[in-house]
Amino acid sequence: MVWKTVGFVIWVLWAPSTFYSTTHGTKLIECTQERFYGIQNSGKTSFVYFGNKVNPTIRLFLEKFEKSAEALEDYGILVAKVNCSRVEVPKYCTGGDISKKVYLFRGGEILKIFAIDTVFDVDAIVAHVLFTVIFNEVKYVQTPAELLHIEKAAKGRADVVLAHVVALGIPEHRAVMETAFVYGAKYQFVLTTGGTVLEHLGVKDPASLPAGLWFLHCKAVAHRSEGCDRTALRRPLTTINIYTFLQLMEAPLVTEASVEPSQVRTVHSRLHTPLLFVFTQRETLDLDRNTALSLARRLRGQAGLVLLHRDNPAVNIPVEYNVAYRVPGEGSPVEYLTLKNLDEAVRIFQEQNPLEEEEEGEDEEEQHWSVLDILDDEVAESVYRDRDLELNFDLVPELTAETISTAVAGNGHTVVIFYTSWDAVSMAFMRSYLEVANMLKDVTGVQLARVDCGEWTDVCSNQNVSHFPTVKLFHPSELPQLYRGMLGTESLYRFIMLGREAVPLLLSNEDEVQSYLGGELYQRYAAFSPVTVLGLFSSSQDQGSALFGEAAKMLRGEVFMGVFTEEEAAKWAQNYAVKLPAMLVCRGPDSRIEAFTLQISGTEEMVSTIQRAVLDKFPELTVENLPAYLELGKPLLMLFVEEEDGKSEGIRRELQSLLGKGQLDSYLPCWIHLGRTPAGKAILESYLGSVPLLPVLLLSELGSGGEVFEFPPGKPMLADSILHWLSRVKRKEEQPAGVIADEKWAPPVPFYDFLAIMDKEVPGFATQRTPKSKDMFQEVEEKDLEGKVGPSPPQSDNCNYPLG
Repeated sequence: MVWKTVGFVIWVLWAPSTFYSTTHGTKLIECTQERFYGIQNSGKTSFVYFGNKVNPTIRLFLEKFEKSAEALEDYGILVAKVNCSRVEVPKYCTGGDISKKVYLFRGGEILKIFAIDTVFDVDAIVAHVLFTVIFNEVKYVQTPAELLHIEKAAKGRADVVLAHVVALGIPEHRAVMETAFVYGAKYQFVLTTGGTVLEHLGVKDPASLPAGLWFLHCKAVAHRSEGCDRTALRRPLTTINIYTFLQLMEAPLVTEASVEPSQVRTVHSRLHTPLLFVFTQRETLDLDRNTALSLARRLRGQAGLVLLHRDNPAVNIPVEYNVAYRVPGEGSPVEYLTLKNLDEAVRIFQEQNPLEEEEEGEDEEEQHWSVLDILDDEVAESVYRDRDLELNFDLVPELTAETISTAVAGNGHTVVIFYTSWDAVSMAFMRSYLEVANMLKDVTGVQLARVDCGEWTDVCSNQNVSHFPTVKLFHPSELPQLYRGMLGTESLYRFIMLGREAVPLLLSNEDEVQSYLGGELYQRYAAFSPVTVLGLFSSSQDQGSALFGEAAKMLRGEVFMGVFTEEEAAKWAQNYAVKLPAMLVCRGPDSRIEAFTLQISGTEEMVSTIQRAVLDKFPELTVENLPAYLELGKPLLMLFVEEEDGKSEGIRRELQSLLGKGQLDSYLPCWIHLGRTPAGKAILESYLGSVPLLPVLLLSELGSGGEVFEFPPGKPMLADSILHWLSRVKRKEEQPAGVIADEKWAPPVPFYDFLAIMDKEVPGFATQRTPKSKDMFQEVEEKDLEGKVGPSPPQSDNCNYPLG
């Protein structure tokens, strides 16, 4: 790879009264409008920051950028700024949030838009910029299969450098990118962020390894059936250490010499690496060469190996010694040893490495960063990082305006994802969608398909698709079912499997009812719907029965529902002390069946009643079920536990006793298992500032600014004491332990206006677009017609999309 020349320009803005002035001699350049367009016309890569105000965050941001200019000079990268209050650059010096984003261009094309929180220090700047510039030269892998595929392609052609970093933007990521920038043509660089790849490499505890690097010796592999040998870097991931390591990988495995050990000079000496001398003589030369070669492979990267001919007259070595070693450093003595096997020689360098220990000690304090410091849109970052990994759409055909009707009519159940290829959430979810397609490939009558709404706007319009991604389950001659669950593999799989069943299930006798409420019928669907709902009506002509049937169709794929309309329905209702029409909710054969009298006037009310009824009265909160419980709008009485031991079980029984007596009706009692839901730790930290000793009981008022109360630590959590504490909170006699932060969850950059984008394809199509969006696209079109230099409308990797 020819050394890249990249123009890296950062445009920084300040209010006129406090505009930041750079010191004399800085590499940070202040640009004009002419300079900006000149750089874009030159075709160079530029990183551009626009704005017109200053605050402490931006002041710190500028300081880091100025320092990065010095660091990036060696890569031919320029760092610059512009003050939008003095210099007007159309499209980029307008808008309310221009100070929160940075544009990366190649010529007039936008490569990426960063939030300034992403490039928060010099390491993050260098790492993210180089990663973007050389993205096509650095492969990203998530599984051992992907790594083996790269190894297979590299055998006989090139060696592979595999790096692991726990997150992007950290110093180790920067070191890898700097090395890849220089050596990208010589080696195939591969990046991973952990998981099963580390286990494949033999790392016993992947979570304990924040960073690592391996050299895969694939170039010398003669036969495709052979594997690539691996050598691990045993020092911290710094640029110097990686450079040194790569040079050691190119050094000869064994060097032969016929002089005194103190006079031997090899590439290892220049690289401050120890030398191990193995002594040989004419009679055992062939055997000693094989031994030295085997030992050199085990010590590769840690020590150089010299096969020293002791029968040369110039060499005077006592016969009782068979090896010697010399540590780096001018004038270091040669230590002579008599070893019995190769393991003893290896232990010389593995048991203690003073240089390595010293460097690790220096880095120990630097590794106390938090993953929360790596600020970025994780979905967009993941999609951008994986863009070279091709998706296999063999099981998910693309549908068009001409084929969608035929596809739906030709299958019993057709699942369709409506997406856009430029939407990060769509493309991230697409991997889960393809996984589900693979899981269902042998299921008869189910076909997964896709529609790209960027290509087929009319199809998406006809299906009332207003957000991306949208998944619908189609049945011939029936209305499609909208998927409202989490964008994950398991949730979608359950929805499809449950959605295959016709609802409501018509039960004809009491035996079927018994089976449905905990017997064979229940077990058949328990994996997909652990809660079943049974409607009891006097006859099929009952108005409530029709409403229940409509509600069942609307909830198809979410809740499994049955209906019993025979004469015995009244007896079942009487057994549970309710009157017809009624509804029974079963949570399993070992749980008490809950009964409700239905007094419903409409389908929507019936749906809402069923959705509330299936919610647990004392739920374990998870990421998946939290939104449903928050919709109840009740204060959360949360018990945080670390394990289900006797103590936590006892507290739960105390809360359940209060719940059974109706004394907690104004609250939502719930519990969170931090082992199964690690996000609970973040909740505790945000509420209390730290994670206290568990179990802990909190009362949280919903909404921003709501107060959080902690049950007095050390006091037994008994029913009476809990009730007394809640009474004190209600009377405002308890001091809050914290307050829910009043944070705005707005995206760091503007939303895409997809309707306006569609309108460009089909003029007049998007009737709901806002005047602001219209003006934006008119401005772009006018500038394109005028031939002005400048990229197309900004597209952010940090966009968020409403999911329904």
